[in-house]
Amino acid sequence: MAEVSQHVDLLIAIPTYNSVTTIEPVTRAMITGLTKYFPEASAVMLNADCGSHDGTTETWERLLKEVSAQKVTAESAVSPEKMLLPLQAVADKRAAYKLILERAQELNVTACAIVDPDVRSITPEWVEALLTPIAKHGYDYVAPLYRRHKYEGTITNSILYPLTRALYGKRIRQPVGGDFGFSAKLATHYLAKNVWKEPLSPHGIDLWMTTTAAAEGHRVCQAYLGRKDQVAKAHEADLPAMLAAVVGAAFALMEEHQASWWQTAGSEDVPTFGAQSELDIDASYVQVERMVKALRQGLRDLLLVWEIILSQEVMAELLQLGWQDPEEFTFPHELWVRVIYDFALAYHDKVLHRDHLLKSLVPLYLGKTASFILETRTSTAPLVMENIEGLCRQFERMKSYLRERWR
Repeated sequence: MAEVSQHVDLLIAIPTYNSVTTIEPVTRAMITGLTKYFPEASAVMLNADCGSHDGTTETWERLLKEVSAQKVTAESAVSPEKMLLPLQAVADKRAAYKLILERAQELNVTACAIVDPDVRSITPEWVEALLTPIAKHGYDYVAPLYRRHKYEGTITNSILYPLTRALYGKRIRQPVGGDFGFSAKLATHYLAKNVWKEPLSPHGIDLWMTTTAAAEGHRVCQAYLGRKDQVAKAHEADLPAMLAAVVGAAFALMEEHQASWWQTAGSEDVPTFGAQSELDIDASYVQVERMVKALRQGLRDLLLVWEIILSQEVMAELLQLGWQDPEEFTFPHELWVRVIYDFALAYHDKVLHRDHLLKSLVPLYLGKTASFILETRTSTAPLVMENIEGLCRQFERMKSYLRERWR
């Protein structure tokens, strides 16, 4: 490793895996951001690579040589305190996060940011947004806030945001983002946890970071980053696996943080840094017929499974949904909340193999998504947000439904 001082003000970490098309622009944007917004701070950048075989590691090594050469030239825009550390090889994303936390602790950093290496829209302003709340305002955790299309992030909008908000009382709009900041104190707290010895999906580790900060009393905020244009990876197209990973992580965290969510009532806003903009609204038409058909198919193929997971009252209402016209389909908020809480309870009670249980949620999720699309097809951005906020309030109001049945 390059020689560094015992204390470094700022650390930016990039956990890569086959990110050759974006690693260079992401790295250069971060260097520019450090130079522009923190000119007096000492800072390092770390690449924790999870086994890339597409040229990502070679690109980092080339950038390392270029930046090292630039530091000895007087006209360089990169000050001597801004340096790239040699690439560190790790097994997977969880190991990458553990390494990043350990480096943050070893370097006694003031603030650290992890950024998604596969983002095409990243700008130097992300550095300021993710690090300033920690370095200058004393926050422990900064969650990202993106400009999204109204039909992007439907798993977050329909499950993760309303569920984590109702459980832990913090309105963190994007609990799974891939871009976030944290303090040295929180890094030390994270490292003391048992999660590093347990299996956790790549999607799950992001949610774990957010939930741990919110549930255990750390100072949390969110920062507006603007549009996130991300390079799609092949594995991300597997909806059942992705849904099972993120929702399973949320349910597993309920076990870990039961004492926290059990006594939490209602929710509160968290401070937000940066000027926010409305959702992207356009006139594009999204077909819902296949989503509704998927729900109907689930009612035929998964009926026996759902009868184990869901209450009789919920099953009776779901059966009625199957008769609706696809273009007039509605999945009421109250019914959806009971579905998610029933799945959380079934996960907790281990009534089925958990992977099978989680993947059986997919047709129900598609039905709820179809309903949301139909309800908001002609809505303005404020009305779309009100629909999502209404669902969140329903999760909060019905939290007693969860408590009364949790054993």
